Amino acid sequence: MDRPHSARQQADIEHILDNPVYASLSSPQHAPLTRGRGRVRRYLDDVSPFMGLPDDPTEQDWADAAHVVGTGTAAFLHHVGLVPPTWSIVSRFDLVQMTAPGSAEGAPDPRVVRLDTADVPEMLDLTRRTAPGPFLARTIEMGTYLGIRHDGVLAAMAGERMRPSGWVEISAVCTAPEHRGKGLGTSLIRTLIAHVTARGDRAFLHVMATNTNAIQLYKNLGFTVRRELPLAVLRRPDPGASERP
Repeated sequence: MDRPHSARQQADIEHILDNPVYASLSSPQHAPLTRGRGRVRRYLDDVSPFMGLPDDPTEQDWADAAHVVGTGTAAFLHHVGLVPPTWSIVSRFDLVQMTAPGSAEGAPDPRVVRLDTADVPEMLDLTRRTAPGPFLARTIEMGTYLGIRHDGVLAAMAGERMRPSGWVEISAVCTAPEHRGKGLGTSLIRTLIAHVTARGDRAFLHVMATNTNAIQLYKNLGFTVRRELPLAVLRRPDPGASERP
């Protein structure tokens, strides 16, 4: 039987969630889905828009980040105060990070089916209509994605995104407008928690700080608020700015 974590061990386990994107980008599970330069990593363009830097980014790290971002943008989920003033913050959102208790067991729902690459067109259509967050052509490769169908049509979905060591992020929770109010999202989350805990990991998620209804739903499912984290969409400095090559 596993021994309970000490307070110090638990603090170390949770500290990885302070910079969850970088921890996930550095995990062996997601290595094939990333690219980078130096200490900077980001997901492939058709997987996810997120970029990660270490907790103590140097001037060289930001120069490498400029190379990685190129002429586009990247999503940065960490302290915005770390971003050099020469970078542009295209948009910013305040998120709440929530964690499931280590004792969470979940509850599989027999209606839930595993989604695969053949389902991606439907998944892209559902996420376009419901806007749960970025979902791209290869996002499904980040983890297990589950769905519930109604008359053969995808009515709701949810899946796994970031994978810091010991943790799995539940993401892309969405239900078609015509099927809301039936508890489909709740069933999917409980089923995902069962999958996550069966592997010995814990579930966490991020939700917009303004989405009080979703926050309350997750609290009802046993999640607790761990901290707030800002999400910034960044654009690199102009080539003439004082970034080292």
